[in-house]
Amino acid sequence: MQDEPTADYSGVRTGPLLPGQRVTLTDPKGRRKSLVLKEGAVWHTTKGAVRHDDLIGGPEGVVVTSVGGTEYLALRPVLHEFMVSMPRDAAVVYPKEAGQIVMWTDIFPGARVLEAGVGSGALTLALLRAIGPTGHLHSYERRQQFADVARRNVETFVGGEHPAWELTVGDLVEVIDEEPIDRAVLDMLAPWECIDAVGEHLVPGGILCCYVATATQLGRVADTLRAHGGFTEPHATETTVRDWHAEGLAIRPGHGTSAHTGFLVHSRRLAPGVSAPRRKRRPAPGAYGPDYQGPRPANIAPEHVQKQATQD
Repeated sequence: MQDEPTADYSGVRTGPLLPGQRVTLTDPKGRRKSLVLKEGAVWHTTKGAVRHDDLIGGPEGVVVTSVGGTEYLALRPVLHEFMVSMPRDAAVVYPKEAGQIVMWTDIFPGARVLEAGVGSGALTLALLRAIGPTGHLHSYERRQQFADVARRNVETFVGGEHPAWELTVGDLVEVIDEEPIDRAVLDMLAPWECIDAVGEHLVPGGILCCYVATATQLGRVADTLRAHGGFTEPHATETTVRDWHAEGLAIRPGHGTSAHTGFLVHSRRLAPGVSAPRRKRRPAPGAYGPDYQGPRPANIAPEHVQKQATQD
């Protein structure tokens, strides 16, 4: 008998291991293998076979031994493990950024969230976990191929269709739904092209988060938000994670480090007709000089014009 989806559609499973459920087997060297349990099935390894029936019906957190004598620890995969190991056609938002997005964007149960650039569905899973079945996540993806992969990954993890998720294939600016949203997350090549469209539907006080890969993209997003005038001063961050080894007197940084994968830019929507307060600090020298060709806040003139006005 296959396990039914939990009532909250979180993808969390507890109790005995059942056919159709996914488990992760870890060997003594830390190498992991993901399996979907099936009655009568056998996993063959160079260290001997492991029978699925040795796991089915028992608890997780047990050790199963292959025919060759190798021990494997069996546990259900948690969300961050599934996100980095699931099938993908597009790059995924890694757990370290997904966690920052959920916290900084203040995703809450019941929230109405817009996601653009669904990719393979990793961030989608984190957002669905946060909003629960009473929220609404509307994801937009330009490519049908990516949307199909994301849908399969989401349904695999939660055990079926999620009642709070709507997936639309198309360009966000052209197909955005006429609905108010509490939060918006843009993970795309040029998110600045969608800020006007998203700003029309983001409620006052709502939060926008843009995930970009390069510093030039980060700058363009920040300047576009300032030029728009209806958002607070953007806040940009980068997240790095470093492992540590701790064993007796041997305490040192580990070999595994997750450094740069992307930047996050956050900003909040102002009320209709309200403009962002004038910045009291001056832009950095050269920030808006004659070589700058991007969007410019209305209250900041080109630097060479400012200098000429001062001289006159």
